[in-house]
Amino acid sequence: MEFQFYWLLVLPLFFALGWVAARLDIRQLLTESRTLPAAYFKGLNFLLNEQPDQAIEAFTEVARSHQQTTELHFALGSLFRRRGELDRATRMHQALVDRSDLGSDQRLAAVHELAQDYLKAGLLDRAETLLEELRGTEYQESALRFLREIYVAEKNWDKAIATARAMAGRPGIDAPEREIANYLCEVAALDYVQGRENEADRKIAEALQANRRCVRASILQGEWRAREGHHRAAIDLWSRVEQQNADYLFLVAGLVMEAHRQLDHAQDGLRLIQAWLERYPGLDLLAQVYQATVDLQGPAAALSLVRNELHRTPSLPALEKYLEARLLVPADQSELFLRGDERTDVELMRSLLQRQVSRQSVFLCRSCGFKARKFHWHCPACGQWESYPPRRHVEIDDLSQTPSM
Repeated sequence: MEFQFYWLLVLPLFFALGWVAARLDIRQLLTESRTLPAAYFKGLNFLLNEQPDQAIEAFTEVARSHQQTTELHFALGSLFRRRGELDRATRMHQALVDRSDLGSDQRLAAVHELAQDYLKAGLLDRAETLLEELRGTEYQESALRFLREIYVAEKNWDKAIATARAMAGRPGIDAPEREIANYLCEVAALDYVQGRENEADRKIAEALQANRRCVRASILQGEWRAREGHHRAAIDLWSRVEQQNADYLFLVAGLVMEAHRQLDHAQDGLRLIQAWLERYPGLDLLAQVYQATVDLQGPAAALSLVRNELHRTPSLPALEKYLEARLLVPADQSELFLRGDERTDVELMRSLLQRQVSRQSVFLCRSCGFKARKFHWHCPACGQWESYPPRRHVEIDDLSQTPSM
């Protein structure tokens, strides 16, 4: 192929065109920078100098005087909400909602942000109105989550159930069966208190249909049968917990024992919960079985029980129960009875252990880390359902540190 000399003329033309394009871009950049207010650059300077409060005030001045800075309005509104300045966040987002020059997508985004402002401020009725407006839009999934949160806070369980069911099957949303079952349990408990026993049982059946592993439903229904004097039926309902989730047996062990006492079959009840402990060791279940053993078989039998559990699953609470049982042994059992300095030493050790165990024996929410002395189905801090593991935090630590065999 022969070289064409006219290409030597085309190359300088390309260089010239590139130079002109670069000059045009620079000129446009300079023009745009001149239109930016001085407060904008002042805000950037504050940010670079790690002065966030002054930067926010400077950007707020820009947003106030230049309505076209829509993204800056959104950014400042979200920042104000995170800082807890809900009045300023609400004004910023309300101004966006009221603007007539916004596109539909931007207005929906502003409505979504304003609803969150109202929700965080506790203005639930206003938040609900805005969130209902977002149904059928790209913000529907988020709106449904917030609506469910509102209905739970208001204890409007019917709407909470309907909203949770509307969320079922949507991409990116966890299956809400557990929450639906808990809402139905709340409705059932209210029905029972108000004398609508049949309706309460129907709601429990719905809860188990939504989540067949709903331990709370079995516990509630068992409590109602026991209150009505049907103790055998109550025991059968509580025993169902073993198939649903055996870790929750500690919640029904004491109830099962009381029902057996009402039937004059306390020893049968003790054998049942002892068998549970053998199959599913746990500190709270141990405490229930230990107390029942002390009451029915005496401190020596309880001492043997906790000694075996201490060897099987070593833990500070089990050791504290062991020392308690040693102190309870009566004087007529001379081989186990503690005397003099030995008894004083054991009392001191148990007292120290009690303090340590009391500090550590808490339930810890998986969602927010909130600590509670007693078990909750609904976290008082973050509002999540069944976020408390049925084992105490000290027990989880002990299990994680136990060497594998």
